[in-house]
Amino acid sequence: MNTHEYQAKEVLERYGMPIPEFGVAQTPEEAKALIDELGLSEGVVKIQVHAGGRGKAGGVKLAKSKEEILEFARELIGMKMVNNQTGPAGVIAKQVLITRPVSIKKEYYLGAIIDREHAQPIIIASPEGGMDIEEVAEKTPEKILKLPIRLSGELKSYELVRLAKFMGWKGQVAKEGMKATKALAKAFIETDASLLEINPLVETDDGHIVAVDAKLSVDDNALFRHPELASYYDPSQVSENEVEANKYDLAYISLEGNIGCMVNGAGLAMSTMDIIHHYGGKPANFLDVGGGATKEKVSAGFKIILSDPNVKVILVNIFGGIMNCATIAEGVIAAVNELSLSVPLVVRLEGTNVDAGKKMINESGLKIISADSMGDAAKKAVEALGGK
Repeated sequence: MNTHEYQAKEVLERYGMPIPEFGVAQTPEEAKALIDELGLSEGVVKIQVHAGGRGKAGGVKLAKSKEEILEFARELIGMKMVNNQTGPAGVIAKQVLITRPVSIKKEYYLGAIIDREHAQPIIIASPEGGMDIEEVAEKTPEKILKLPIRLSGELKSYELVRLAKFMGWKGQVAKEGMKATKALAKAFIETDASLLEINPLVETDDGHIVAVDAKLSVDDNALFRHPELASYYDPSQVSENEVEANKYDLAYISLEGNIGCMVNGAGLAMSTMDIIHHYGGKPANFLDVGGGATKEKVSAGFKIILSDPNVKVILVNIFGGIMNCATIAEGVIAAVNELSLSVPLVVRLEGTNVDAGKKMINESGLKIISADSMGDAAKKAVEALGGK
């Protein structure tokens, strides 16, 4: 689950990260009250959306007066941002962050992620902040430092000293930089984050370390342990279908193809999309019903898929390990009957109670195309398009 910048900053502040004073406004009236509350004579106004590149899109403004802060707030609240991260549909900023400006002497990058290759959480640091860290890693990899984070959220003292030297920190800046890094590492572990980054972390003109931007993504599977983080979920930042899928605990992502997919298991879903491409088709979505899907979940999944006008064929690909194929068959039959399905439906079942599931589908009297394998299912789904 992604969060807004102000939410990430709220989390980091709880761990002792130095953050400039800020507030959030959803209306011009709230913005005016916030300006007075913070005593701002100038400020930075930022749209709050789940996407990067806000500055390039005109979503970050530096105001030189109270009047200009309010003017920018009015301009940015409700702004629609479209870039390569949002997709063509874009996202709308329902609120803006207003913060006190900082005099910047030097910008750094500081983040934490899961290193999949080595199966451990790590700190990533660079003296080159304020720019795309992937670009820094590609063009100047020597400017990237990686340090392991213990599962306790701790870093060793010698690692922090190494970090300070690498970043070029000295004296008070080194003390504050190491403290900020410890806070970041602790917050990353204790929030079950998949990404926590500050870009940029800055050294101010008067020699202090401050986080002027922040991004936090939390592992969805850990949200049951963090109700306060789960409350950060913002449905306005995702499609209506994704909001509906979330209600039924379905993993759904809209794509740009015309073959709707319903699969159990993320790995199988990815493989299904790959094999659809192999046979010349394009998946319209990623939809994982999970290992314990019910008849109701399957029906909800069908409704979500069919709400996409681009879907011309539906492919159901189920491997029943934990899942009972008969349960899936029951859900498919119920959904087809309820929704008066008008597009071709290809179903491939394998695994637990598969014979019973196939029998139910074959005896249903419905126009369902049965498939014997994943490849067969993908091929039949592409053929069913009939040039559509």
